[in-house]
Amino acid sequence: MPLQQFIRREKSAGVVLGLSVVVAILLANSPWSEEYFHLFEHKVGFVFNGEPYLYYSLHHWINDGLMSMFFFVVGLELKREFIGGELANPGNTVLPIGAAVAGMLVPALIYAVFNVGTPSAVGWGIPMATDIAFSLAIVYALGDRVPLAAKVFLTSLAIVDDLGAVVVIALFYTSEISFVNIAVGLAFLGVMFAANKMGVKNVVFYGLLGIGGVWTAFLMSGIHATIAAVLAAFVIPADARLPEHIYLTRAANNLRKFAGIKPNNVSTLEEEQVKVISDMMNDTRDAIPPSQRLEHAMHPFVSFVVMPVFALANAGVSFAGLDVQEVFSTNVAPGVALGLFIGKPLGIALSVYLLVRLGIAKKTEALTPRRIVGLGFLASIGFTMSMFISTLAFTDDTMLMQAKLGIFAASIAGGVVGYRLLKA
Repeated sequence: MPLQQFIRREKSAGVVLGLSVVVAILLANSPWSEEYFHLFEHKVGFVFNGEPYLYYSLHHWINDGLMSMFFFVVGLELKREFIGGELANPGNTVLPIGAAVAGMLVPALIYAVFNVGTPSAVGWGIPMATDIAFSLAIVYALGDRVPLAAKVFLTSLAIVDDLGAVVVIALFYTSEISFVNIAVGLAFLGVMFAANKMGVKNVVFYGLLGIGGVWTAFLMSGIHATIAAVLAAFVIPADARLPEHIYLTRAANNLRKFAGIKPNNVSTLEEEQVKVISDMMNDTRDAIPPSQRLEHAMHPFVSFVVMPVFALANAGVSFAGLDVQEVFSTNVAPGVALGLFIGKPLGIALSVYLLVRLGIAKKTEALTPRRIVGLGFLASIGFTMSMFISTLAFTDDTMLMQAKLGIFAASIAGGVVGYRLLKA
C-alpha cells in the first residue's frame, strides 16, 4: 500500500534526521565549535566584472537552495494526495484538515499571548508546524499498536500542515519584494503550465525552466525561494505519456515476444532479448507520470541528504556560557515550547471533538480519544519546519537560540508523551 511505503520511508528519514541533530549539537559544543559555526558563513556565488550575483553564505544556500528541493517534493506529495490520495475524497478530508488548521492556529495564539507587543512577536509561525518524518518514525516504531486509520489521520494532518506552513511563509515571512522578478518567475511558471497542457512530459525541460527561471527569479524577488519550488511542483504533469491500458497491452506483447525467443543457455542475453527488455523499460518509464517519477527519484536524496544537511547547519546550539536569564530574557522559548507541546494536541483534540459532535465529520472507531491526544502530541514534534521558520523570523542570534531550545524541548516532550499514550 502506498501509505505504508510512505510511512516506512519516513521512519528511516526520521532516524537519520535525529542523528544529524545530535551531531550538530555535539559539534556546536565541541572544541571545534568555532570552525563549525564559521563553516556556514563562507560565501558562494558568481562574480561578473567585479559584481557579485547570487552571492550568498553557505547557510543561505542550504536554507534557500537545498531546502527548495524539500519543498518541491512536498509540493509533489501534496499534488498526488489531492489528485488520488487521502485528500482526494472530500469526505475523508474534513477531519484531518480541521484538525490541522486548529493545530496551527492554537499554537500561534499561545505564542502570540506570550509575545504580543514585543519584537519577538514575529515568531508566531514557529510553533505551527509538524515534522512528518519524526512523527511518522515514532508511529512506525509502535507497529500494530497504532491502527492504519490512525496512521492515515496523522499522515493527512501532517500533509495539510505542510501546506499551511508554505502559505504562512509565502504571506508573512518575506523580505522586500521585487515585483519585476516576481513577474519574471510567474512568466516562466506560465510557460511550464502551458507546456503541461500541451502534453510536454520531458522532466529535463521542466527542470531547466523550474530552476533556471522560476526558482532563480523568486530567489531574487524577496519572496522565499522555497515557495517557487512548491509552485513549480504543482505544474509538473501528473498524467503519463503512456496510458495504463496501452501499457498493459504492450507489456503483454513484450512478454510474449521475450518468451518466444530461444534462449542461448549462457549468462548473456540475445540481442533480440535485450531489445525487448529495453522496450519494456521505456514503456515502464513512460507509464509513470512525470510528477510521481520525480517524487520517487528525489525523495531519497531529500530525506537522506537535504534534511540531514539542513539539520547540521541549523540545529547547532552552543550551551557554553548559557544561563537561565539569557534563555528567558524574552518569551520566545516558552511561547514556542508551550505553543507546540500544549497548543498542538489541544487544537487537534478539540477540533476533532467539535467536528464529530456537530456532525460535520465522522471518525472511525480506531480514533479513540486517547489515540487522538497521542497523535496530537506526536504532531507537536515540529523540528524541521519550525526550525526553518525560526531562521526566517529572527535575525537576532539570542532569539534564534531561544526558539531552537523551545523547539527541542517541545519536540522531545511531545514525542515521549505521544509514544507513551499510543503504546498503552
